[in-house]
Amino acid sequence: MRKIFAGKSTNKTFLGMFALMSATSALLYSCNFKNEVNNDPVVNSQEHPSAEIAPKMDDESVDPDKRVIYLTFDDGPNQGTENLLKILDKRNVCATAFLVGKHAYGSKKQKDDLLLLKQNPLVELANHSFSHAHNKYTDFYKNAESVVHDFDIAKDSLKLSDKIARTPGRNIWRLNNINVTDIKGSTAAADGLKKAGYKVIGWDLEWRPSQKMTLKGSHEAMIKKVDSIFFNDLEKTSRHLVFLTHDQYLRDTDSINELDLFIEKLQKSNKFVFRKISQYPKINEVLN
Repeated sequence: MRKIFAGKSTNKTFLGMFALMSATSALLYSCNFKNEVNNDPVVNSQEHPSAEIAPKMDDESVDPDKRVIYLTFDDGPNQGTENLLKILDKRNVCATAFLVGKHAYGSKKQKDDLLLLKQNPLVELANHSFSHAHNKYTDFYKNAESVVHDFDIAKDSLKLSDKIARTPGRNIWRLNNINVTDIKGSTAAADGLKKAGYKVIGWDLEWRPSQKMTLKGSHEAMIKKVDSIFFNDLEKTSRHLVFLTHDQYLRDTDSINELDLFIEKLQKSNKFVFRKISQYPKINEVLN
């Protein structure tokens, strides 16, 4: 059975006024709108155009016929981070970057990319651990206290203002209204993060890589997956989909083009709005 999201008024005058206000609000306050868009799918410019700040919105500001997508990108600053920023600037769309603390000190290029991330008002920064579990996930999650300590180090070193986090190598959710652990051995660590005040966000849809560490498949296929998740009510929160991919998959022209086309076609469909992860429903409630 499909969920019902909103009722409709029969007062035509009210609907007319509401439609006008909604259209004005979308133009003024959305992080999805841009007057002019360069439709060349290849992002070649070395400049980072200025972007407008996307203010916070509540559910009442979203048309009941629309769905909300949260674009999130893991493992930055990394190879591909600069290409990601160019796409976001080109499409004037907001996103959340889940950063790995040690990557900020990996090279001069990564330090420069971290500065670009911090300076871009379209981008929100969140915590993806300091060590990324040294890519040894089973061992990492055995010690809940060290996991929390790793995230604390990342928060302090990156100077993150919030405690929104995503676990490396695991699709874990710890919010007041969502509790999901994909691999049972990570449960204690996930609970420890929540107890420490971290709001742990997983994802509903991931654009995975090929063996060459490029984006696998086409933007058309990913759009079909977005539609399928909403149609079948598979998202963790109705009308809200968290999308994930990784900065390092955006190194080649084809992957850059595919992500750009994915965002462009979602925008042009007029079915979706985009938000930063701090605007996810109930994420800012005090954790119990």
